[in-house]
Amino acid sequence: MVSDFIAPYLRIPVNDLAVQRWNALPALYEEWNAQINVISRKDLEFLTERHILHSLSLLPYLGPLTGQRVVDIGTGGGFPGIPLAIAYPETEWVLVDSIGKKIKVVQAIAEELELKNVTALHSRVENAGGGFQTAVTRAVAPFPVLMAWMRSQWRAAPGKRLLALKGGDLKEELKGLKGIQVHPLAHAIPLPFYETKAVVELRIFK
Repeated sequence: MVSDFIAPYLRIPVNDLAVQRWNALPALYEEWNAQINVISRKDLEFLTERHILHSLSLLPYLGPLTGQRVVDIGTGGGFPGIPLAIAYPETEWVLVDSIGKKIKVVQAIAEELELKNVTALHSRVENAGGGFQTAVTRAVAPFPVLMAWMRSQWRAAPGKRLLALKGGDLKEELKGLKGIQVHPLAHAIPLPFYETKAVVELRIFK
């Protein structure tokens, strides 16, 4: 079960409905991936470890999100957005991707799980409608590009955040950027896949 695998790493309270929905994800993705290839077959075998748990590794850094509008930039097949939307049912999630077939899968899975807090949007994030306080993303673009994409999408009020799941050596990518924090994941998730993985966080206070 997905919930049994991820439980040692979550360290947050979860309800039975969230557990039920996370446990349903592997079968749903296997079914849809047979029709529309959004995850490689090799990765599909490691869906829980490399996709669901990876998405949920953002939880300690997101904190409370009630009342917020959150965008998942380049969601692909729905990661990290779908697992996070399950964890935050009171938060509005807009999952954006420029590839229509991927958004079709995201929409279908959200409907199957009755995730009424999820909007699947076939678009570029620059055209996502704005008003976002928090943005999340995984392996989509260099961090400065992500910042540029969000420039017109932030809400007007203070307290904006961008959290990106990244891997590898980030020195050059983050060189010269201010207000950046890098949170390595290896200490929290002692699995080989996470040895070079990190959450890169930008906070904007104005």
